[in-house]
Amino acid sequence: MSSDTFDLSTVFATVAAAIPEHTALMWRDLRLTYRELNSRVDGVANYLASVGLGCHTERAALAGHESGQDHLGLYLRNGNEYLESMVAAYRARVAPFNVSYRYVEEELVYLLTDSSATALVYNAEFAPRVAAIRDRLPHLRVLIQVADHTGNDLLPGAVDYESIVATPAPADGLPTPTGDDLYILYTGGTTGMPKGVLWRQHDIFISAMGGRPFGSSTALTSYTEIAERAKAAAGAMSLLMLPPFMHGAAQWAAFNIITMGGWIAIPDDVEKLQIADVLRLVEREKVLSIPVVGDAMARPLIDEIESGDYDLSGVLSITNGGAPMSPTVRDRIRAALPHVLLIDAVGSSESGQQMNTIAGDDSGTSPVFNPQSDTAVVAVDYSRVLAPGDGEGWLARRDLIPLGYLGDEAKTARTFPTIDGVRWSVPGDKARALDDGRIELLGRDSVTINSGGEKIFAEEVERAVAAHPHVYDVVVAGRPSERWGSEVVAVVQLVEGAAVTDDELIEVCQRTIARYKIPKAFIRTPKVVRSPAGKADYRWAKAVATEATVTSR
Repeated sequence: MSSDTFDLSTVFATVAAAIPEHTALMWRDLRLTYRELNSRVDGVANYLASVGLGCHTERAALAGHESGQDHLGLYLRNGNEYLESMVAAYRARVAPFNVSYRYVEEELVYLLTDSSATALVYNAEFAPRVAAIRDRLPHLRVLIQVADHTGNDLLPGAVDYESIVATPAPADGLPTPTGDDLYILYTGGTTGMPKGVLWRQHDIFISAMGGRPFGSSTALTSYTEIAERAKAAAGAMSLLMLPPFMHGAAQWAAFNIITMGGWIAIPDDVEKLQIADVLRLVEREKVLSIPVVGDAMARPLIDEIESGDYDLSGVLSITNGGAPMSPTVRDRIRAALPHVLLIDAVGSSESGQQMNTIAGDDSGTSPVFNPQSDTAVVAVDYSRVLAPGDGEGWLARRDLIPLGYLGDEAKTARTFPTIDGVRWSVPGDKARALDDGRIELLGRDSVTINSGGEKIFAEEVERAVAAHPHVYDVVVAGRPSERWGSEVVAVVQLVEGAAVTDDELIEVCQRTIARYKIPKAFIRTPKVVRSPAGKADYRWAKAVATEATVTSR
């Protein structure tokens, strides 16, 4: 069997050619087959090429932190246009990247400057924001506006998205994408400034986007194999696209389904999570798989399942990634949907998919996972790879890992060190190598709190606090303390109408974490702030904790 180097445009085109009349995506009244979606992708790609966007310097001439391609910002809510624009950019050898639709003007200026974006596709909803900053972005010369319910006028110089989906091919045709072309994913920036992670498309495809089928240690080796797999399973698998496409895990999930010849269902309302409508969609279309990002999505989902009347017997799996799911929520899902496979997955923008576990007993203080063969724990000083039972270090991955961070040579060197001649990705998660070969995930070092000389992982404390049934959401942060240097503070959102004392929260924490890890203060908030993807906003939590006038115990 041949060993192809995969690019994401050809992956999609291969599936489209294999099962052209099968549904690829449904959203509101729109149902697009693979043939229709691929045709629209062609049109957008043709347009991008026609305005001179593409690849200008091949990978071999570049360092890991450099790009030789034009960059297209995807400033969109969920919809067919997101997937189309992304694949179209790959087809034109343009590198698309995710833009958070929550960003205010200064954050947008930072991101579009850092990325040197030459093009932007955006919802009309965001046209006023784009208009306000475009003069500060000299590189930005191509604007593509997606019409929406706001009815905002087309910006001067912009083109309407629907007007380009049938653009004919340039006279000399489209360029030929390669596996070296970039996949760019910007980090969320919840602990620092967002950074653009640069992947070879071949590497991210094998690492996280379907090139290594779930449950298998063997990667696909040819486009022929992709076509055969799609034909064999055409239309069988389906995915509810609950997380926003601007989150890497959503893009990865989409391509995993595509490589299986499956289809994607997008909830009608892409601005608010309308759980009842979402579950009716799952019920009506018999969607098989639901990805969630931590409690922020899983808790309202299980609240509605428990209180409503839905036939979810067809759901096969709920997959959690990107943020922890508390044991309480996991237990409720298992009780309500005992037939569903509940999978926890671990990965990051800098590592791809690394570990997973199928939910079972979840009574420990930190989650434990089965690592892939290319995932390990390396020593805190980067001196060696830890053997099973060697204890605590950094969660790491080798082989198919990113090239680096866009424009940041120093950070690239720090995050992707070479240990014993092997290059590793070490994004900053602390982990413990257990005797049985599994890995205990402790938490992100950037949100670790050093209190009284002890390192305390925010995620571990959040897990302990969230075990109280009246805690709806919680984020833990540190704030300055004269006595401890830094002290642990929990910012807590309670279940509506519930009242819980600090002593009750302390009591539930004592069941799973040591006394020194228990928050010194519990601050109530009407709503915990998270990213649209469900990730904790630790900068917000730290500000709330620092500003609060709660007296420490």
